[in-house]
Amino acid sequence: MHPEVVSDHSGICPECGMVLELHTASLQQDDNTELTQMMFRLRICVLLSLPLLAITMSDFIPGMNLHHWLISPLSNWMQAALATPVVLWGGWPFFVRAGISFRTRRLNMFSLIGIGTGAAYLFSVAGLLFPLSLPAAFRMDGNVPLYFESAAVIVSLVLLGQVLELRARAKTSSAITSLLAMAPNTALLVQRDGTEKEVQLEEVNVGDLLRVRPGGRIPVDGVITEGTSNVDESMITGESMPVEKFPGSRVTAGTINQTGAFLFRAEKVGAHTLLAQIVQMVSEASHSRAPIQKLADRVSSWFVPGVIAVSFMAFVVWVLFGPSPVLSNALVVAVSVLIIACPCALGLATPISIMVGIGRGAQEGVLIKDAEALELMEKVDTLVVDKTGTLTEGAPKVQRVMGTAGFSESDVITYAAALEQLSEHTLAQAVVRHAQLHSLQLPPVKGFTSITGKGVSGEIAGRFITLGNSRLMQEQGADTSAVESEAQYLRESGHTVIYLCVARQFAGLLSVADPVKPSTMEAIRLLRASGLRIVMLTGDNATTAKAVASRLGLDDVVAEVLPEEKFKQVRLLQQQGRIVAVAGDGVNDAPALAAANVGIAMGNGTDVAMNSARVVLVKGDLRGIVKARLLSHGTMNNIRQNLFFAFVYNFLGVPVAAGLLYPLFGIVLSPMIASAAMSLSSVSVVSNALRLRKLSI
Repeated sequence: MHPEVVSDHSGICPECGMVLELHTASLQQDDNTELTQMMFRLRICVLLSLPLLAITMSDFIPGMNLHHWLISPLSNWMQAALATPVVLWGGWPFFVRAGISFRTRRLNMFSLIGIGTGAAYLFSVAGLLFPLSLPAAFRMDGNVPLYFESAAVIVSLVLLGQVLELRARAKTSSAITSLLAMAPNTALLVQRDGTEKEVQLEEVNVGDLLRVRPGGRIPVDGVITEGTSNVDESMITGESMPVEKFPGSRVTAGTINQTGAFLFRAEKVGAHTLLAQIVQMVSEASHSRAPIQKLADRVSSWFVPGVIAVSFMAFVVWVLFGPSPVLSNALVVAVSVLIIACPCALGLATPISIMVGIGRGAQEGVLIKDAEALELMEKVDTLVVDKTGTLTEGAPKVQRVMGTAGFSESDVITYAAALEQLSEHTLAQAVVRHAQLHSLQLPPVKGFTSITGKGVSGEIAGRFITLGNSRLMQEQGADTSAVESEAQYLRESGHTVIYLCVARQFAGLLSVADPVKPSTMEAIRLLRASGLRIVMLTGDNATTAKAVASRLGLDDVVAEVLPEEKFKQVRLLQQQGRIVAVAGDGVNDAPALAAANVGIAMGNGTDVAMNSARVVLVKGDLRGIVKARLLSHGTMNNIRQNLFFAFVYNFLGVPVAAGLLYPLFGIVLSPMIASAAMSLSSVSVVSNALRLRKLSI
């Protein structure tokens, strides 16, 4: 299916002739699908083709000398009666698509099938109805040979190939449909009077209170308000170990509650749930095109016209130099060339592998948004990572509080938390949690401003407050020299230091430490072993950043950078000829994610980051990048195998069909054999792509 062909209604793709697929996967199956139609046509056509073959091939069965009967008018009319419904009814979809391809000047596999099958059938009809009007060069022993059985068997074999291909294509979306099936159809709504009512999933609204019992699937995304449990989130994260949940923990639609019952408040419903977004992203990515597809597109653009030309030249050569009856033999060769060269295998080679590969990634919590990103992942040689939330847990804690110039530790935390409660940054959340832990009352803030890459500011009780890094303090004219030795020690210990300024007077500092994720060390080791150069870009202080980078063994670190400077650093690496992937989770990472060859967002990050990225790691674990690279390598190898097979098949098949072996071995390829080979080539390509479902990543 060609992803650039989009329609608001069902129909036939003008590029490849296949029936258009739904852009977004659905569990609802239409009874009138292409597969159902093709299966029905195939059954009828096979029932008619088998006796047709028995009639025409009986002369080759020992002891059955029916030659005189086979060329009799009765036999000819029986062949026509059996073949006509097969060709005209069974093959009608192919002729319709062939007509569309010529009308739109977008020749495809059905163009060749239509010409080849139509020529064999129409010649046979002419030979049956007007035998005396045909030239003598068409005759054998005074009779005109008929090819009703070839036309009928070709249609039957093409139908068989279509059925096998459609069945295989259906399997490529199994990862998506299995995800869809994980969402329950109903939810247990807790009403205001405390009673419970089972409602359809569509009836759940944001803010509703829902109950989940042991063994039940969670219907929507939300936050637990009461109860504890262990939840199996493997379908989202790929992690087999259940995750402990308690009040305040987030739960995701489709995951399975294992042990305890709990209440939770719905936050995201319908198309806004993580599960629905995963399905949407995978569906869209499955219909995108990888750059390697351009090779197949370029070949296909001249391939079909080239095959028609080769078929015509083969016809001419056989007319001039072929054995008697020259015109009949020339027709057989021309039809065989047209049928065997159908470029369906070439057209399927890339998109089928992309669909299966992206579905396989989704099962492991690696969401690939487009095919180009999947192709580029194996070529990436430099990985740029943010620190907070990417290398670290993203759940920092306040470690040190210091007040100066008459400000107490309580004052420092109160002012800082009042400002930070309006910020989305993970460090801000740590400050707010610390204030809540000490039961501090936070005053209201007026004129809150987020100063990107530096800090925040606002007015509290008529005083202008700023909170941020040393650069912001310098801009405010606040003197921090009295605490610089302490601040330097904290940074060297891996802490992030935050300064507080009240009415342009330095008031104190806080230090926040964010532990490195347990999986980060292993991920860095695996990524470096695969040949990646790893660079940390962070807005954090240089000393703190270098302490973390040294501990993890990173290749380089650039600290105290603003979001636009991260963007410039990525561009600089690209100008050096590097293929760059950027992994981040915050708003400040969005420009760099968008600039990268491949942007990788942590699934626990902000919506802005995930929208800017081309790959999302649902679990927020850097080991997902290792999986993404293995997936890219396996998928691209599979595509190369498919393209190689498709090219070799046509490179060998067309000359053989044209009669290359006849001078040496006296072999002429029957159109029926050519049709079987064509169908087999498509099925082989699809079957090879399906192996990706078992790819170990």
